[in-house]
Amino acid sequence: MIELYNVSKSFDRIKAVDAVSVSIRENIVFGLIGTNGAGKSTVLRMITGVLKPDEGTIAVDNMPVYDNADAKKQMFFIADEPYFFANGNAETMEHYYRSVYEHFNTEEFYTYLDKFNLERRRKINTYSKGMKKQLALLLGICAHTKYLFCDETFDGLDPVMRQGIKSILAREMEENGLTPVIASHNLRELEDICDHIGLLHKGGVLLSKDLEDMKCNIQKVQCVFTSAEDEARALAGLEILKKEQRGCLCTFTFRGTREQVSAHFATVDTVFFEALPLSLEEIFISETEVAGYDVKKLILS
Repeated sequence: MIELYNVSKSFDRIKAVDAVSVSIRENIVFGLIGTNGAGKSTVLRMITGVLKPDEGTIAVDNMPVYDNADAKKQMFFIADEPYFFANGNAETMEHYYRSVYEHFNTEEFYTYLDKFNLERRRKINTYSKGMKKQLALLLGICAHTKYLFCDETFDGLDPVMRQGIKSILAREMEENGLTPVIASHNLRELEDICDHIGLLHKGGVLLSKDLEDMKCNIQKVQCVFTSAEDEARALAGLEILKKEQRGCLCTFTFRGTREQVSAHFATVDTVFFEALPLSLEEIFISETEVAGYDVKKLILS
């Protein structure tokens, strides 16, 4: 398990991470999402020991991380822009990571290279962005660490490659107990594979919940009321996260279970009522709007 308690980090006068506390269970896919500049990359770099927090504690399997080689052997970090040796090729990187990670599977790595059509002796600086991401992911997977940290993992990968990587991650979780931690802006990609979501905003944690629990506790409703009185009765006692109205059609986002919301609307007459499923992207927008990150403020009139 990975545990962060009251972790903060500043760069000069800018507070990138502010009192973050979160736990990451083993053998799940943990998705780290957030607004621009929320501190996702900084959090990953602190968990993996690249950066030292100014305040708070970070433990991986009850071990401190910074300057701890034993803890770092349990982790592989893939940055948004992966680092490779100058003029290096896939063989060069395999030799290096085999010397660092005792469980690195060389045979598996070269098998994957062939399947992904990556030339082992071609200089990496001639690879495309997507090819570099593929190589970094394959190195991370074949290192067979307990935790794999990925910053914008799927950025630059085409749909076929994304599905291929997802399938490999799923197999590694099942067979070897891998725990991937993925930071991304692509919420639709995360929605397919994540079990738990941590949402950062302005350096702090807005929420950390299982994805299914998040979906069960936020409801979207479209309806047309017969009267203003019926609308007031239906909404009384409900926590409204968002309301939009076009003509007579109202669209609400509520916090609560579907049973709670349906019970309120059952007490009034409506011309039209429909409960709709929410995507992770819609949940993100609803939660960040409550925190003051409103898309309407970003649109010029």
